Amino acid sequence: MKLDAPLSLCAISPIESETELINGIESDSINIIIEPVEPVDADCAEKPQSVLVTFGTTFITIFLAEIGDKTQLSTLLMSAQSHSPWVVFMGSAAALITTSLLGVLLGSWIASRLSPKTVEKAAGVMLLLISIMLFWDVVIGY
Repeated sequence: MKLDAPLSLCAISPIESETELINGIESDSINIIIEPVEPVDADCAEKPQSVLVTFGTTFITIFLAEIGDKTQLSTLLMSAQSHSPWVVFMGSAAALITTSLLGVLLGSWIASRLSPKTVEKAAGVMLLLISIMLFWDVVIGY
């Protein structure tokens, strides 16, 4: 099957989908006809997520990424060494908030100047290069 345009499910209601599915059924086989459609709404392709979904996704992703990392271990050691866990907590929380603020500001600046596809491809290329460099260090180091 060859498609000339990207598919959009935004313009198809569930009733239309079922009708097309039923109309595509023949005696012994199932033929589903997929045709490209234009979105009914201009914003249909990129619906904004709710604030709660965005917050939850961000929290879970960052929380899981930060568990057991060097920042948490450093905070643990500083807290044990200083005997002032709340002061260490306030300092580490302020540092993490500041770095997150820088990331958000830089991300919004980049998003205002580049398309999401360009940002996605650039991030992929950078992660690939970092992975290759780390792999090279492991290979050469031994």
